[in-house]
Amino acid sequence: MKKFIKLVGCGLIFASSLAMAQTPYTDDSTYQGLGGKEGIKKIVDTFVPMLLADPRIKDSFADFDMVQLNVRLQEQFCEFAGGPCKYSGKYRDKTMDGVGTVRDMATVHQDLKITNAMFNALTEDLQIAMEQHNVPNSVANKLVAKLAPMQRAIVTK
Repeated sequence: MKKFIKLVGCGLIFASSLAMAQTPYTDDSTYQGLGGKEGIKKIVDTFVPMLLADPRIKDSFADFDMVQLNVRLQEQFCEFAGGPCKYSGKYRDKTMDGVGTVRDMATVHQDLKITNAMFNALTEDLQIAMEQHNVPNSVANKLVAKLAPMQRAIVTK
């Protein structure tokens, strides 16, 4: 299964270079396949600790507000899967008493020196988190396909 996950991750990075605008699904079948808001929350609650434990990428999250990241990932997964949520697309870093400067996806990642290998590691962790919650591969792949175009903004090295 891990080989399959790595192939999916690599394939999605390739696909992301061909992808057009990043838009949510227009129907909610992927959202429903993820288990709705509660299922997405469970997936993200599993995924975030995996990121912090993964030696390939954990250092990239050292200065992040992980509670806020959890909320943003839930919003993002929900919206892109065709659910009723709206992803704010903004991140506040931990400055100025936790208020911080609002930054977009590219700005948040610009100094992190994220490589394609690191992006693949994150994709693999997400696939594993979804697998642990019995999300069918077809549904998991649909979500990852919607998220893959962000690779261009995230990979900076």
